[in-house]
Amino acid sequence: MRYMFTYDMMETARNTNEWLGATARAMASYPAFALSMNPVLPMMAAWGEVTERTFGRMVAKPDWGIRSIVGPDGTDHLVDVKTVVERPFGNLVQFFVRRRAPMARKILLVAPMSGHYATLLRSTVASLLPDADVFVTDWHNARDIPVSAGKFDVEDYTLYLVDFMRALGPDTHIIAVCQPAPLTLAATAYLAGEDPEAQPRSLTLIGGPIDPDAAATDVTDFGRRVTMGQLEQTAIQRVGFKYKGAGRLVYPGLLQLQSFMSMNAERHSKAFAEQIMRVARGEASDHDAHNRFYDEYLAVMDMTAEFYLSTVERIFKNREIARNEFTVAGKRVDIGAITQVAVKTVEGANDDISAPGQCIAALKLLTGLPEEKKASHLEPGAGHYGIFAGKSWRLNIRPLVLNFIDANSGEPRPKKAKISLAASQ
Repeated sequence: MRYMFTYDMMETARNTNEWLGATARAMASYPAFALSMNPVLPMMAAWGEVTERTFGRMVAKPDWGIRSIVGPDGTDHLVDVKTVVERPFGNLVQFFVRRRAPMARKILLVAPMSGHYATLLRSTVASLLPDADVFVTDWHNARDIPVSAGKFDVEDYTLYLVDFMRALGPDTHIIAVCQPAPLTLAATAYLAGEDPEAQPRSLTLIGGPIDPDAAATDVTDFGRRVTMGQLEQTAIQRVGFKYKGAGRLVYPGLLQLQSFMSMNAERHSKAFAEQIMRVARGEASDHDAHNRFYDEYLAVMDMTAEFYLSTVERIFKNREIARNEFTVAGKRVDIGAITQVAVKTVEGANDDISAPGQCIAALKLLTGLPEEKKASHLEPGAGHYGIFAGKSWRLNIRPLVLNFIDANSGEPRPKKAKISLAASQ
């Protein structure tokens, strides 16, 4: 219960700050104060507006906000987000473009489960949508999943990916961004061993920790420095009574956000101070650069405790993927079993989360894959977010990835006819 109390206290502090911001904004905006020349009042209102929005966004799931795209004929095509596979811990969703025939390219974007919602890939989806049918793994906030739904760890995550790949069929191209890169590689290897005909055409791994020891970062240093016992005692809490997942052990999104912010505390403090001044001068807007970034950055979700702890222990500490010793449901997953799926790695030269060397390590594990089906790219001057959502992605990486997909599309693979048990008897 003390962990549940801690979770509720953290939410209480967030809620209180949101309320203080709303109160300050409302009090300083009274018409009676309009004739006052006191500069404190507009500053107080500006501080309140920024504070209310900041703390309110921490518990709200952002909207995808992709309403339409322009087709090749110059007309607008409305976009619907449709659920293809529904599961307790995450859905497979499609960005369905109305009045458009199925595209030659079919892409599955595997979104990170590292504290942010899948909407972190909004700009990535929007950039790919005009040229491909796009599907995304939409992971759920653990605080909203009842305890009765059971556990969810790295093995369950891998099996979810396996099921999603099977649902989309063998003519799919996978793009895994950051955290899911090693588990997506494992899911592909699992299919290579268990169901070869369901393997995707290509796999693009972007900035993922395939081998965390290949290049040290603050993230890998933390994983080495902290013991699993310390991590469980300091980071794991029980969801409070406010949410459907009451009692579930989680790694709270608010704790993860604190870690994110502390990595660049000075830069974030400066950004918020400047935003308060812009609001006070009347120069800010609802969708200005600051709000566009922080509305997404501050929106965090809880991860199940077993997923967070097993990720740290098995992917970072024990390096099971890097050592090709990962197991799923008691079976070893051999990365070397991948012999047909073309694999490309993408890294950013200035990535301080998954440093160069961590992702390209995947190619060494692919001992059964011909060299002509392997590719890699190191983007000069690009940081972690830039390689999938920034300028580097838009101008350089996206065209390279689409060319890689086209080069490994080939003819549609024949589908084996399914024989029902009743028909075979």
